[in-house]
Amino acid sequence: MRMLPSYRTTALALIALSTLLSGCASKKPVEGAAAPDATGVQVSKSSSLFGFLKPYRIDIQQGNFVSKEMVAQLKPGMTREQVRFVLGTPLLADMFHSDRWDYEFRLAKGNGELMSSRVSVFFKDNLMDRYEGGNDLPTEQEYLSLIAGSKKGAMPELSDTPTNTTPPSSSK
Repeated sequence: MRMLPSYRTTALALIALSTLLSGCASKKPVEGAAAPDATGVQVSKSSSLFGFLKPYRIDIQQGNFVSKEMVAQLKPGMTREQVRFVLGTPLLADMFHSDRWDYEFRLAKGNGELMSSRVSVFFKDNLMDRYEGGNDLPTEQEYLSLIAGSKKGAMPELSDTPTNTTPPSSSK
């Protein structure tokens, strides 16, 4: 039995290794990736090598999560402190546009699911005048099921109606 010279063995090993690792560094867009729908949730499949080797990807959450329940509490005439209590500290508070607070949110799950939203709050004389965005936000329960991944690979159905955040009154 004839042995291959060591440089040929090394070259073959390097070619095999580079072929295997090239699948992990693929930057081309995924074919059949869905465009974001009206809910602001975009689902795309992560690429794999040979259909079963997938690199591990962590979930990345950026910004302030704002739910339907939180937006439902906003009323014109609220002070800045009241808005901060309801929505939290704004991600973007620009010194050149001090009468505008922006609440950006993006959740990129490791499996390729992507959710993003934006709510902008406008003030006039230090009182809330109006807000923009927030029409297609998930409820808090929908968000929890999304991050928990209760159904593996399935996106939660987002409701069209705002939820009631006030507790029922008890009559005695």
